[in-house]
Amino acid sequence: MSLGIYIQVPFCQAKCTYCNFHTGVVARERYQPYVDAVCREISETREFRGDVIDTIYVGGGTPSLLAPAALTKMLETLREIYQIEAPEITLEADPETIDPQKASVWLAAGFNRVSMGVQSFHDNELRAAGRMHRRVDVFRAVEALRAIGFENISMDLIAGLPHQTRESWKASVDELLAIRPEHVSIYVLEIDEGSRLGRESLAGGVRYSAAEIPSDDAQAEFYESACARLAAAGYEHYEISNWALPGKRSRHNLKYWRRELYLGFGAGAHSFDSATRWANVHDSMRYVELIGKGISTREQISRSRPSKPSTRSFFLGSVN
Repeated sequence: MSLGIYIQVPFCQAKCTYCNFHTGVVARERYQPYVDAVCREISETREFRGDVIDTIYVGGGTPSLLAPAALTKMLETLREIYQIEAPEITLEADPETIDPQKASVWLAAGFNRVSMGVQSFHDNELRAAGRMHRRVDVFRAVEALRAIGFENISMDLIAGLPHQTRESWKASVDELLAIRPEHVSIYVLEIDEGSRLGRESLAGGVRYSAAEIPSDDAQAEFYESACARLAAAGYEHYEISNWALPGKRSRHNLKYWRRELYLGFGAGAHSFDSATRWANVHDSMRYVELIGKGISTREQISRSRPSKPSTRSFFLGSVN
């Protein structure tokens, strides 16, 4: 069975109000030591050495913040240890971080799929969510990627962002369909204590536009309307939050659902060898420290077969 590789890059330009992942804003000086630690972890890992890799997913966080040379180095380190055949190699990227120069290096390095965190095509919704990009950045990013030669682009939308209405949601789906990415992910907003927006909403507060979150019924309506429209546009609904044009399903994400083999590298990344699941420590500074000392970063999760993954787990490379 071919192996999937996940690399976690837990750095962002800003923390989105709805985010409950182990990611954060750090000084750029911490990027390269982290990349060096990931490469060392790859080089020193003994599981599946020499096996065939057919999917690689670099997620986060915002991996596109890293210098293109750093991303290239991680792929080159994988090639030194594993056989890479007919791969799907995905890079998560926020629209405002994409430009022709970066995209050219990504493609040359071997990335052939870009997953963009669009979330909305309305600037007021993006601002309220703490996103750094604006609607115009999405179109610029797509233009740059297509011009360079990327033929497999995925886009995320979130149903239920503060200030979202039936009309604004319809317009966002309209714009996405006009771009026609090969793959689409639609997530319903999560409200829990793990995010600033979630805590504020649960407390009945108004910060982060918590009072402007659409009702549960409205969010369900948004999701259901997207299901119908994507199906009518030729997208296959192959997983609860994922749609794809024929032949463009995410091969990497499907490994989690099929309980196939995958290795995760980086802080918080998960792995599964068909019998045991384990994860690296979540704190990126602690991760770098342990790797530097040659100490294991792993925390065993279970020895039993995992349950099916939640949709949000795809972003962490646990059972993204």
